[in-house]
Amino acid sequence: MTAPVLRTASLRRRLSLWVLGLLALLLVVLGVTVDLVLGANLRSDLRDRLVDRAEIAASLVEQGRSDQEVLEAVTGDTVQAQLETADGEQVGEIPDPPAGPAGGPAGRPGPPPTPGAVVDTGDAYVLQTELSDGSRLTLVADQSPITEAVAQLRWVLVLGSAVTLVLAAGLVSVTVGLGLRPLGRMTTLARSITSGDRGRRLRPDRPTTELGRTAAAFDDMLDELEGAERAARRAEAGMRDLLGDAAHELRTPLAAVQASVETVLRTDPDRARREELLAGAVRELQRSGRLVADLLDVARFDSGDPPALHRRPTDLLELARGSARRVGGPVQVVQAVEEAPVHADVDPDRVGQVLDNLLRNAVRAAGPDGHVRVEVGAGDGSAVLAVTDDGPGVPADQRERVFDRLVRLDAARVRDGGAGLGLPIARALARAHGGDVTCEPATSGARFVVRLPSGG
Repeated sequence: MTAPVLRTASLRRRLSLWVLGLLALLLVVLGVTVDLVLGANLRSDLRDRLVDRAEIAASLVEQGRSDQEVLEAVTGDTVQAQLETADGEQVGEIPDPPAGPAGGPAGRPGPPPTPGAVVDTGDAYVLQTELSDGSRLTLVADQSPITEAVAQLRWVLVLGSAVTLVLAAGLVSVTVGLGLRPLGRMTTLARSITSGDRGRRLRPDRPTTELGRTAAAFDDMLDELEGAERAARRAEAGMRDLLGDAAHELRTPLAAVQASVETVLRTDPDRARREELLAGAVRELQRSGRLVADLLDVARFDSGDPPALHRRPTDLLELARGSARRVGGPVQVVQAVEEAPVHADVDPDRVGQVLDNLLRNAVRAAGPDGHVRVEVGAGDGSAVLAVTDDGPGVPADQRERVFDRLVRLDAARVRDGGAGLGLPIARALARAHGGDVTCEPATSGARFVVRLPSGG
């Protein structure tokens, strides 16, 4: 499946176009609104002017003014008037509307003007009203000045909007560029890190903003990558140490086996000497076999593959006694409380491996004249196996470190000191059961405690 491709068009250009598009839309809305509102207000004022002139004419007629005085009072400001007296005589003139394409009046067709109402003919407003002396007054207001003013306003808005967009294009480009400067810093930082400067960070002053969150996430990513790199280097160094120690540990028993076999083949010793040499070779081969098995277990744990467990109810006291017989040496197995045997639902082979590793370490630390004690008990829903020796003990600051692989304390560096894998394997197997192995304070020597869930 093909991974999605990140679109990387110019962010500055896209933001500039979006801002300019939004600005253009706002200018269009503003222009249309101003055009409609201004035109409507001007036409409303013109209609109100006709109504006011009609009221003035009616007032003058009631005062007994002459027809000519009435016409002079209501004419002007794009308003023209005509008065038709009661006997049919017409005073004043109003222009005829321009002819339309078919010879009729231009503008919107409609019914004859209604007395007292302002009628829109398209080019003018017409108002006819009956006066108190029986005459009829016709007022006409030309709309062409309004149309020309609105047209001029439209051109002003169009030109002003064009100039505004041109100026805004330059300003928006500069402003967006300034706003995107943190992204440029991120790019520069990424390139410097690629060149080897791994310790630099952005450290945003406002991590709650959009760019601040991006910069903080970038710093977190760099921290994780740097931590992963350190972990990978430690793992690589550990693997080199493991391979070096394994090669060293295997070289010694294999050299001993080779020497014993060559001695038997070359000198043909007597039976007692031959059996002694062959028994030593077998012991060295067993030691090599344990080291290879430990290496396989460590490799399996490091790969994240948990060991397969075959659980069954197991008497831990008998399991401890069997481990003591296999390891040999001055090992004493006791029960903490003289009651029923301590049982747990565990894999006896794996728990036996845990005890074997702990007892081998304890026997080596105690020495030929020392003592090792295995105490089996239960408490707080757990089965407990405590292995105690009277050797030099483990310093307080080393009680966790001894569970790291390839760690061997100086006191344990005897000829059969092991490769430093027994304790890490013991802890890994105990944790696979849901328990743990810890090194606890002791009055003398070292004390390792295995805790396992008594129910499984």
